[in-house]
Amino acid sequence: MIARLLTFPLILILAGMAAMLMFLPAVDALMRDDTSVARAFGYSGILGIAGVMVIGLAMSGRVRREATDSQNLVSLLLAYLVLPVYLAVPFHEGVGNTTFLNAYFEMVSSFTTTGATLFGAQGRLVDSLHLWRALVGWSGGLLIWVSASAVLAPLHLGGFEVTARAEPGQDEGRAGRFQRASPAKRLAQVTAGLAPVYIGLTGALWVILMMGGERAFVAMVHAMSTMATSGISSIGGVQNGVSGFAGEFAIFLFLLFALSRLTFSSDTITSARPGVLYDPEFRLGVLLVLGVPLLLVLRHWIAAFEVIEADNLTVGLRAFWGGMFTVLSFLSTAGFESADWQEARDWSGLGTPGLVLLGLSLVGGGVATTAGGVKLLRVYALYLHGKREVERLVHPSSVGHATGAGRRIRRHGAYIAWVFFMLFAMSLTFVTMLLAGFGQDFESALILSVSALSTTGPLISAASETPIRLLELSAGAKLCYGAAMVLGRLETLAIIALLNPAVWRD
Repeated sequence: MIARLLTFPLILILAGMAAMLMFLPAVDALMRDDTSVARAFGYSGILGIAGVMVIGLAMSGRVRREATDSQNLVSLLLAYLVLPVYLAVPFHEGVGNTTFLNAYFEMVSSFTTTGATLFGAQGRLVDSLHLWRALVGWSGGLLIWVSASAVLAPLHLGGFEVTARAEPGQDEGRAGRFQRASPAKRLAQVTAGLAPVYIGLTGALWVILMMGGERAFVAMVHAMSTMATSGISSIGGVQNGVSGFAGEFAIFLFLLFALSRLTFSSDTITSARPGVLYDPEFRLGVLLVLGVPLLLVLRHWIAAFEVIEADNLTVGLRAFWGGMFTVLSFLSTAGFESADWQEARDWSGLGTPGLVLLGLSLVGGGVATTAGGVKLLRVYALYLHGKREVERLVHPSSVGHATGAGRRIRRHGAYIAWVFFMLFAMSLTFVTMLLAGFGQDFESALILSVSALSTTGPLISAASETPIRLLELSAGAKLCYGAAMVLGRLETLAIIALLNPAVWRD
């Protein structure tokens, strides 16, 4: 049965799964006696399943070639562009007093795990609609986990080009490690291996948050948003929850899964030595999580060295925790703020440290995780290359001592990482210019561009003194922002790989 289903295009399989997910908010709305929202999701789910079955029956009568990795990449792009149209239908009907463009924007934001919302006002959405936003974001996170290994890794995209020998968008020929398994079989194996882990971790965090005193519904939304790093919340953020420090600490631990894929899987090795403690991404991420808050706290200690008191020490520890949680959250592109983040801002005296949050979001998390941004592995490759260039300035005749994977990252990986960084910078400039053309000032356009390309939606309210109201954007600006979210999720190299004539050749 599963083998038969995998013969159909990936976009059709994803549409069928989306239709089945619609019954969850339908049941939730029925339990809350909200029949209008329940009908919207129930009817959309039934019609979606019927449509998928009709298309499947129409396609089953002819002999088809097995989908290639490049065709699965096309399906992935269509999933981010076209599938939100279907996902927005019940959401639009459930809200009732909004445009379809706003509903489509919301679904693109959720499915790409960006988390930027047009409906941030308290009471604007009922809980069932918040559940749908969280479910869509959670499903988008699972899609990234699976597609990273089943679709992007064989094509050496999504960060794997740093450690691969072949060119981005191409396989390694007969020597490739994924050559033996067909794309459909690989997709099934990766899904069977990672889906239980993803579901289990989400369930574990849900139970922990409820044990901390959080309401079951809020705990579920925050658990799904944490694993997907979407930053979606039904109460305006984790800082408004009742679980306090215990809840934030649990979320902090689960956000570490966004720093390296080796924290939950070993199917795509990106380091020379096995184990997460030897993974350069995880070590660099931990260094940033500890180093940036420490600098903020030390800035205050140096200025007030002579007035150290016990109360001052307690406040300093709270400020350090608030900074550490928020730094990890924005580094993983989730965008949650700690309840002590205001304390950290006041302690450091920086007001709104927007540039710090923008920089962390641009760096991003680990390769093949739900995090966006440039990715830690690319930053590490550029660091190795810069370190070697400094050594050559001091000792021009020196010989590099790195071997194997380290040498490949330092040479070929640094070159590819630099190309990606330039493409990212060009995309950032282009999107900023487009948003400025649609009426945004430079600061707002830059923050919107960074939040979209790094898939960190909460930046729009955290990185500036005056939060940006997405609802007031023009239709052109919303479409531009939505396209930038898709570009940030799939990355520029993947879009360029789709221009390869071999993808479109019969």
